[in-house]
Amino acid sequence: MAELLHLMRPGTLNLAALPPLSLYVHLPWCLKKCPYCDFNSHEFRDGRELDVQTADRYLAALRADLEAALPLIWGRRIVSIFIGGGTPSLFSPEAIGQLISDIRARLPLEPACEITLEANPGTFERERFKGFRAAGVTRLSIGVQSFDDVKLAALGRVHDGNQARAAIEEAASAFETFNIDLMYALPGQTLAELDRELETALAYRPPHLSVYHLTIEPNTVFATRTPHNLPDPDLASEMLDLITARTGSADLQRYEVSAFARAGHRCLHNLNYWEFGDYVGIGAGAHSKLSFPSRVLRQVRWREPATYMAKAGEGAAVSNENEVARKELPFEFMLNALRLKDGVPIASYLERTGLPPSSITKALEQGRAKGLLETDPARICATAKGFDFLSDLQSLFLAE
Repeated sequence: MAELLHLMRPGTLNLAALPPLSLYVHLPWCLKKCPYCDFNSHEFRDGRELDVQTADRYLAALRADLEAALPLIWGRRIVSIFIGGGTPSLFSPEAIGQLISDIRARLPLEPACEITLEANPGTFERERFKGFRAAGVTRLSIGVQSFDDVKLAALGRVHDGNQARAAIEEAASAFETFNIDLMYALPGQTLAELDRELETALAYRPPHLSVYHLTIEPNTVFATRTPHNLPDPDLASEMLDLITARTGSADLQRYEVSAFARAGHRCLHNLNYWEFGDYVGIGAGAHSKLSFPSRVLRQVRWREPATYMAKAGEGAAVSNENEVARKELPFEFMLNALRLKDGVPIASYLERTGLPPSSITKALEQGRAKGLLETDPARICATAKGFDFLSDLQSLFLAE
């Protein structure tokens, strides 16, 4: 209660209304750590299936974590839930059902609340898809990455192309909305190989497709042992042009930098992130962004699973938190919103940051002068050039 009173005191911002609120749940284990992955994921005991005892201990920690967070979000309804990882499908359908039941018992959900689960195409995980649907999951996101066995081996994935195809078929039979994750600009990949990957994925008529450029992130295996045959920037640009052309011809609309969807199948959870909505994150290493009338708060949970479980049991799952500085809010907002193909109304910026229009006037003028922003005074939206040079556009909003 003391913390809540502290957060409700007057400050330098003026948020007229609180944004929609989502819930992110992090399940940190996976069978094998991929060499490109910089997420908070941890290999589970030589690649074995997660045991019931560990799952139960972790679910108990999540309950304690969520209960400790309730005073900060009391009375707010949840518009979406995303269960990510790691590999959440290592948890049994029964465990996922218990998790969703625990959430429902503690939080009010909107009637159409979207509940997404990330899953991999491995055999024992795939056979659980119908069970996840019965447990209350409404949307499945499948980490296919590639259908090419050679490329999958280069990426360190534990499944093969046949398992990927079987997983998509099962997902399509169990879920009205599902997503296929693909990666491009892979080691040694040619334009023709990417075309075959897209042809395979699009043949399943996925409601949603996410296509990510392979990037070399710090503190990953690829950062120290970088593949030597990565496509150059020109080829990577041609690959992106191919992706947008092929998805467009398949009635998938590009609505975000890496996201393509049929009508009615956009990812509501990610949209809330990109529109600078709020989210409470529970689980090892999870992040929260929470708005109050006069400030915006960010939190981070303890990262290592064993430490997280111990701390959550003590009511101390949050390892650190800070208020977002007023001068940092324009960049934080634009880092998300400018990823959207159609941008956002300028009124959304004012409402979500609590800042006046003058806080971004100079940056908007620079962006329009450089041809990176549309000239519509009521909307903040990147031009085609701005979408291609998104980092340059976003950097205009950095604090001076």
